Amino acid sequence: MNTLLDLFSWISLMAGSSFIIIGTIGLVRFPDFFTRLHAASIVDTLGCIFIMFGLMLQADPGIVTVKLFFIVVFILFTTPAAAHALAKAALHGEVKPLLHNTGE
Repeated sequence: MNTLLDLFSWISLMAGSSFIIIGTIGLVRFPDFFTRLHAASIVDTLGCIFIMFGLMLQADPGIVTVKLFFIVVFILFTTPAAAHALAKAALHGEVKPLLHNTGE
């Protein structure tokens, strides 16, 4: 049972790390502010949740697991709110989204 738990934990940690790497690549490669914001908020949040879940599986049941759970809940509430606030501030500051790429 312990080996199976370690396997699920490492799969979750590797999946979370992969999502964060993909989000970082998207942050560098995407052309405008709004698509970069999408990569930073959605993909990195999912990666962080996977990493926290893997850490919960590694930790003994107790206060550490509860603290990690509360960190996940905090991230789930704050990241979308922060992304929304940044997008509204960018629109208010008249940052225009890139609607099409002409290829030139």
